Amino acid sequence: SSGINAEYGHVVDGTSRIIRSEGIAALFRGVGPNCGRAALMNIGQVAFYDQTKDTLLRLEVIGDNTRGHFVCSFLAGTAATLITQPFDVVKTRVMQGSRYSGVFQCIIATAKEGPKSFYKGFVPAWVRLSPQTILTWIMLEKLRKIFPAT
Repeated sequence: SSGINAEYGHVVDGTSRIIRSEGIAALFRGVGPNCGRAALMNIGQVAFYDQTKDTLLRLEVIGDNTRGHFVCSFLAGTAATLITQPFDVVKTRVMQGSRYSGVFQCIIATAKEGPKSFYKGFVPAWVRLSPQTILTWIMLEKLRKIFPAT
């Protein structure tokens, strides 16, 4: 499925029809897992980048340069994807509709499929997230050099 519902003429039409047929709560389906995912995404990107950079600089594995920033941001993007992919799977499944009565039922059903099921779609997610993470951190490091903290 492409995720596009041709039954709806436009966003307002779709929103009003969902509210009428499923109630306003249907608009917030998946918010819980999405908030957890967002928190873990920040941990994966920000904390992992800074910790990796500090450690690799201290061990003299990398320099404080674009190549070093690339390595750390690449690792941070990978870590963020590994951490958040199970949340993405659950969030997507819950948001898709009434297949599950709630988040916990979705987690249990997914777990019954095996641990790998929490990582379905990992490669496309990693391919999407890693370049964004790399560009973000390399640009931030450039800005840190241009505008040093006082």
